[in-house]
Amino acid sequence: MNVTVLCGGVGAARFLRGLLEVVEASTVTAVINTADDTVLHGLSISPDLDTITYTLAGATDDERGWGLAGETWNAMAALGRYAEVRPAGSGAAPTWFNLGDTDLATHFYRTARLAEGASLTEVTAEIAAAWDLGLRMLPVTDDRFRTLVTLGGDGDEAGSEVTFQDYFVRLRHGVPVTDVRFEHHDARPTDAVLAALHDADVVVIAPSNPIVSIGPLRALPGIDEALVARRESVVAISPIVGGAALKGPADRMLTELGVEPSVTGVAGLYAPVASALVVDTVDADHRDAVEAAGMRCVVTPTIMSEPGVGAELARTCLQFAR
Repeated sequence: MNVTVLCGGVGAARFLRGLLEVVEASTVTAVINTADDTVLHGLSISPDLDTITYTLAGATDDERGWGLAGETWNAMAALGRYAEVRPAGSGAAPTWFNLGDTDLATHFYRTARLAEGASLTEVTAEIAAAWDLGLRMLPVTDDRFRTLVTLGGDGDEAGSEVTFQDYFVRLRHGVPVTDVRFEHHDARPTDAVLAALHDADVVVIAPSNPIVSIGPLRALPGIDEALVARRESVVAISPIVGGAALKGPADRMLTELGVEPSVTGVAGLYAPVASALVVDTVDADHRDAVEAAGMRCVVTPTIMSEPGVGAELARTCLQFAR
């Protein structure tokens, strides 16, 4: 059975970890959001790609929830000495986005290979091989692509549009949002991505933020069309459990953008492209509302911090194979 998973960061990484417990890694393709990618210190940084890589390699810091276990921060600390000499308006040596000393090696490699003319797809495959991962990891596009967030509230930056990493890391996703858009110009999903969506026996939309993790993938031309064409074998997992996100600002973003922060709201977003929504047992009483939105509702434990849940969740999703 070939399985394609649409992915953001942490939630997708945990689902993939469970999936690889029940199927061969060679049968899994992860299509991964790159609209969060950024350039800092001249380095090309791909947070979602790296989160999935490190998690599946068993190298992530589970206590912190991101980055590498046993990481040190000497380079970031050393940047502090330049704060006093940095001219006003300069973007040099930012320290609001932490890059660990070991993590830097991944960004060094990616940046050098891209400068040599390699595509992000090629570089991602090389990094996955270096970490001895058996699945296929595909960035959704090799083109420039980014998420832009319009800030609300009454702060100094209210009304301004910032990159996702500015919102998520620099502002600690603590500022209200009034709009999210995806700047992709002529960006297109790669041929490998479209083939993976067409050829898979089942497509799973991982429990990632539907606005800023799965939304960017769907914004690219051809993605929704590919999902609609095979909707009966597309299943989504709700990232909202009991009206709240397990991690990150998904629930607040949904509310701020006018979507009900519940599995019913998630169903409304995914119904055009997926035939089923998997929800946690705490949301069993929303079954009728999910089905009224046009999706079959499947109730099962989804909180993957509990042993065995990830694998069982994967088995549930595999039942929708065509």
